[in-house]
Amino acid sequence: MFSSTQQFFKSYFVQSLFWIPIIFFSGLLVFNTLPYFTFSKEYRFIQERILLFQLPFYSFCFYTHIAAGSFCIVSALLQFSSTILKSRKKIHVWSGRIYVLVVLLIGAPTGMFMAFFAKGSNMERGLFMVMALIWFYSTARGLQTVLEKNILAHKQWMMRSYAMAMTAVTFRIYHILFYYFGWSHLENYEISLWISVVGNIVFTEVILFFRDKKYIQSFTS
Repeated sequence: MFSSTQQFFKSYFVQSLFWIPIIFFSGLLVFNTLPYFTFSKEYRFIQERILLFQLPFYSFCFYTHIAAGSFCIVSALLQFSSTILKSRKKIHVWSGRIYVLVVLLIGAPTGMFMAFFAKGSNMERGLFMVMALIWFYSTARGLQTVLEKNILAHKQWMMRSYAMAMTAVTFRIYHILFYYFGWSHLENYEISLWISVVGNIVFTEVILFFRDKKYIQSFTS
């Protein structure tokens, strides 16, 4: 009895260490995007691309992309809540459907378009394109597998999709951290971007590897 209780609290503590920072920084990111919808041109990001923002289609893609990204980050948190999945399954289902539609129809396509004009070298622009493709593909596969009733594969693909959505959050964490190292803005931007994207991919695959290994062992032991 004591051992099982101790194991429960240990598991709860580890999960808290993982989810509390994610929820905090996700909320912070969404909060920081809200001022953009005053449509002021005074923000640094807009000032650096002021000529692009003269193009109506680029402006449309920018504002719809950050709105879609903010929604996806928040709604994805609901998808991984075991409490909601068990007791409020309809919330999981409908928020998941909306998430998929937003990613496939808005988030990934606008991200791909904006990647052509991203700051940095061609390497960074190429990385943004890869992100958009992975985000689109993993989300589409997540939809396909749940329609096929393959729940395990569905969880795997949606975790990969969420990893790409979360690059917006992890990028800012690294960017703040490296700012205190005194790195130049462009150097900080490029390194934070690469570590965020590659790090999210690797981290997700490591989690999936050990979860799958544990799942298989539960049937063979």
